[in-house]
Amino acid sequence: MSPCILPVLPFVFARADRPFVTSGLPLLMGMAVTFALIVTLGAVGGGWVVAANEYARDAALLLMALFGLTLLLPWIAERLTRPLVALGGRLSAAADTREARGRSAAVSSALLGVATGLLWAPCAGPVLGLILTGAALQGATVRTAALLLAYAFGAATALAAALLLGGRVFAAMKRSLGTGEWVRRALGAVVLMAVAAIFLGLDTGLLTRLSAAGTAAFEQKLLDTAGVQPGGGAAAAAKPKTPGDLAPEGPMPSLAGAVTWENSPPLTAERLRGKVVLVDFWTYSCINCLRSIPYVRAWAEKYKDKGLVVIGVHSPEFAFERNPSNVRKAIGDLGITYPVAVDSDRTIWRAFRNAYWPAHYFIDAAGVIRHHHFGEGSYALSEKVIQTLLAEAGADNIADDTVAVKATGAQAASNWSEIGSPETYFGYRRGVNFISPGGAVKDTARNYEVSVPRLNEWGLAGNWTIASDQATLNAANGRVVFRFRARDLHLVLGPSADGTPVRFQVTLDGKPPGEDRGEDIDASGMGVVSNERLYQLVRQKGAPDEHTFEIKFLDAGARAFAFTFG
Repeated sequence: MSPCILPVLPFVFARADRPFVTSGLPLLMGMAVTFALIVTLGAVGGGWVVAANEYARDAALLLMALFGLTLLLPWIAERLTRPLVALGGRLSAAADTREARGRSAAVSSALLGVATGLLWAPCAGPVLGLILTGAALQGATVRTAALLLAYAFGAATALAAALLLGGRVFAAMKRSLGTGEWVRRALGAVVLMAVAAIFLGLDTGLLTRLSAAGTAAFEQKLLDTAGVQPGGGAAAAAKPKTPGDLAPEGPMPSLAGAVTWENSPPLTAERLRGKVVLVDFWTYSCINCLRSIPYVRAWAEKYKDKGLVVIGVHSPEFAFERNPSNVRKAIGDLGITYPVAVDSDRTIWRAFRNAYWPAHYFIDAAGVIRHHHFGEGSYALSEKVIQTLLAEAGADNIADDTVAVKATGAQAASNWSEIGSPETYFGYRRGVNFISPGGAVKDTARNYEVSVPRLNEWGLAGNWTIASDQATLNAANGRVVFRFRARDLHLVLGPSADGTPVRFQVTLDGKPPGEDRGEDIDASGMGVVSNERLYQLVRQKGAPDEHTFEIKFLDAGARAFAFTFG
């Protein structure tokens, strides 16, 4: 149905008067395989674009603009792909020469198919370069190659129909040519508009202001409605509304790849057969993870003698969370006694194809994932799932009540309806709503100033260096200002690079926080950054309202990573 295959039809019809098995079929097979190989190389390039978007945003924008131009202006794509077309022409001539000399017709047709694939790839390439972004994220894997090969064989099937049925199929394809060209140009225009929007910052400025905080429940509802299972595939059934409807979601992936294990020797999926398993993906500076841990900890204790094994998988978000000693200290501070796989390279994260902190996977005694939950909440349903799976495994005398958790400090449950501020990062890779004049200067020490922010805007004052995932204070008395609306305000902070503690003072609307102080400061707002973690700086006693938060670091070296709210 794609008009992009029309240019290769003359090659196909050149074999119409010859046996399909020895002539037409080898041609189509050669064409499909060659096309898949060429576009797989394109997926490798696409993977580089993804990396470029992380480390060299401007280069990535230029590449995407080039993609858009090739769609909008076909003559640009034609010039860029002339080498491939020339190679295809030479191979086509070689195929004709072979056949003229009486060589194998099948080999000659396959060679002509290779030439046809080279001619076809430039036509479809720009479209696939945009459509297969998901494939590019995984690089040139077997799965990516199989996807592209399926696409190629699908088009080859259409060509086979044209070869066998002739003029009627060709006429139908030809009628779609004009429409397809306009669709192609429209896609090019949309891509260029998107590039312009990203360049102007509309993606991180305007859109962020329009977004609402506390969207975890809404995201979960969308995933459930779409029937998305762990790993992003289509689930066999929607997420259960009751623990009695636990459709299988696939076998438990491997737990291999952790750099170390805490509270246990390494565990494997095979050794866990016969046990009900809860796998909890978390990271210690994630406020959402911290608020769910009291429930996970309570379940581990309540059901350990009934056959439940809880496994925490610590998969880092920030670089400092890769350090096993930091993770070990956090495990001790949080009172976690169940096994924890320190997944610093995110190997287990990728095996589960996970994308969330926290994420809970519930595995039955046969080693099959039966339920999952992303984000906070739904604790009663999650515990009912545990009880159901334990009963299935033969455990008896399982209480049907649910744990009562009364967490304090940063682990206390949040009231999502009262949060009006989103998680906000300091690094330029994900930073938004930054209002210091001149914007963020990447990886360069600079003096910043800050004016009065509006809701969810923030800025720096003093000499700072903004890196991709953090901002580092180079001289004492630097400040951070943020206008927020939430009960709690947290900051992920670290001391100086050499570990020297950094003193700081917090104010709310220019005054000491008093009773609205968080657990990591005193009533006058004083505190110390002694290690890399999440610090609770504000916990309002009354109804949440808009406030201007300011933190002043009295010593140089402070590293700031992210604001989170509760």
